[in-house]
Amino acid sequence: MLYHFIGIKGSGMASLAEIVNDRGDEVNGSDIEKYIFTQKPLEERGIQITGFDEKNIVEGSTIIIGNAFHEDNPEVKRALELKAENKATVYWYHEFLGQLVQEYTSVSVAGTHGKTTTTGMLSHVMSLVAPTGYLIGDGTGEMPENSKYFVLESCEYQRHFLAYEPQYAIITNIELDHVDYYKDMADYCNAFETFANQVKKGVVIFGDDESTRSLNVNTAHLYYGLHDDNDVQAVNIVQGEDGMSFDVLYKKNLFGSFKLPFVGKPLLWNSLGVIALGIMEGLRAEVLQNGLESFPGVKRRFTIEENHGNIYIDDYAHHPTAVKYMIEAAKIKYPGKKIIALFKPDRYSRIYYFMDRFAKELDAADEVYLCHFPENAAKEEGIDITIDDLAKLSSKAKVIKEDEEAAKMLASRGPAVYLFMSSKDIYKLKNVVKSFQ
Repeated sequence: MLYHFIGIKGSGMASLAEIVNDRGDEVNGSDIEKYIFTQKPLEERGIQITGFDEKNIVEGSTIIIGNAFHEDNPEVKRALELKAENKATVYWYHEFLGQLVQEYTSVSVAGTHGKTTTTGMLSHVMSLVAPTGYLIGDGTGEMPENSKYFVLESCEYQRHFLAYEPQYAIITNIELDHVDYYKDMADYCNAFETFANQVKKGVVIFGDDESTRSLNVNTAHLYYGLHDDNDVQAVNIVQGEDGMSFDVLYKKNLFGSFKLPFVGKPLLWNSLGVIALGIMEGLRAEVLQNGLESFPGVKRRFTIEENHGNIYIDDYAHHPTAVKYMIEAAKIKYPGKKIIALFKPDRYSRIYYFMDRFAKELDAADEVYLCHFPENAAKEEGIDITIDDLAKLSSKAKVIKEDEEAAKMLASRGPAVYLFMSSKDIYKLKNVVKSFQ
């Protein structure tokens, strides 16, 4: 069977294409010409990537359309024409994924923050138990032969995750996002409540969050977190430069002691979510301990490089809460070092809605540099702002271009811990800065 992916370089689409390829089917895809880091694992599998052309859409094939694309794309238009004529099978990304989850013991990882890391952690742990497939929002996916489990990152944007009816789910937290689609917090929470109640076996839910606690969940569930009223609770937490340790209580009884090679509250919470899911699935503490301690991390999530006394941390952080915890974690891991925060926005609506909070959280760094909106940033009607508007609210921010002159200036500010934060391609600036040090 031939599968063609329209928008194959998208992070979820690339991951899904890798999975379909691993299952033994022929895969190709199309996208823009610009190099995107997600295409590397596609190329390593020999998956052909071309530009958009309606000739790529052939009768008898299965076509999967990325959710960012519409009928103004020539391939989408042609695919929908063939579908109407019953000459091709056509799915949107979330529709196809919704069918795939039914073939495995599936776990959907949802939430505003922490989805990617939690998905990576859980898939790593479950692979110690049985062959495990995974779809991660960093552009990586895999489906080993005879897989029992399938762990997938599940995005709430436009309620796409409601296409999935998994065996299990993790809800990492709920904080209003995607304000271009959701009307308000009640609308946002409603999506998660609907999602939780269509899970078949059980849901583990972050319990230190008013919003998650407000959900009316009828599915079997456990709460996890740091507060005493959680079913799965972390206590005796110690964090330092080399990582963290803590004990886990299940129903007030000691379940196990854990050591992790990373720092920061978000990673502690993510680990607890994995432990809670493991408890629900009946895993032994030893399996969870070994899996979490050996977890190598995921792409663009607190990814650390070092060069001549400088630290470069690349992260997908694009929400003020994520920025806050990034800076906090850097201060824990590198006490006393200068922290330089670099941020590149993605959506105009996100910056407009959270502008005050972005300014506040960024100012926790020693120095702050802001990049301009990329040309392809989603710009919603009625929102007319520039990055200078955010800079005016910050006591430290300076606006820079992503060019060689700026890279040289940034390099001269070291030695330091450089935090490169964006859902866009800020990692390219990181590579240039690094070359000058």
